[in-house]
Amino acid sequence: MLEIKLVNDTYSKEIIDLVLNIQQKEFNVPITIEDQPDLMQIEDFYFADGGSFWGAFINGELVGTIALVKFDEKAAAIRKMFVKKKFRGKEHGIAQKLLETLISYCQKSEIEEVYLGTVSILKAALRFYERNHFEIIEKESLPSKFPLMNADNVFCFLNLKS
Repeated sequence: MLEIKLVNDTYSKEIIDLVLNIQQKEFNVPITIEDQPDLMQIEDFYFADGGSFWGAFINGELVGTIALVKFDEKAAAIRKMFVKKKFRGKEHGIAQKLLETLISYCQKSEIEEVYLGTVSILKAALRFYERNHFEIIEKESLPSKFPLMNADNVFCFLNLKS
C-alpha cells in the first residue's frame, strides 16, 4: 500500500541513497552528494522557508520523493522528484500522487507559481510534467531568486493562479 508522508532529516540516508542511485547509476548525471548539501539538511533547507519534502513509501520502503523550495512569497521550485525504477509508470501512479500532494500544499499555502529545473536526458520526466500542464520556458525567463542547480538545462513553469 502506498503512503505519502512528510520526511525530514531522519530520512536523509534513505533519500540520499534513492536520489544518488537514480542520478548517477541510472542516468549518469555527473552530480555528487557534495553538489546537493540540501539532502543533508532537509529541515533547514526545505521547511524553514515554507517549503516541504515528501516521501512515497510502500510497505515502509522509500520508493519516491518530491520536495518544494519556497523562494518567494508566491513562488516555489520543485526539487528531488524521483521514483525508483520498478515503481515508475501509470500503473503505480506514484509520481502523479507525489505531484498532486505538492500542488495541494502549494494551493493551501497560496503559492501561485511553481518552477522546476531538470536535465534534458530525463525525457519521461519532461513528458510527465507536460502532461501535468507545465510549460517549458527559457532559463532567462526564470525569476531571479530561482534556486538554480548546475546540472539543470531544461526549465518548466506551472501557473496555479485560479
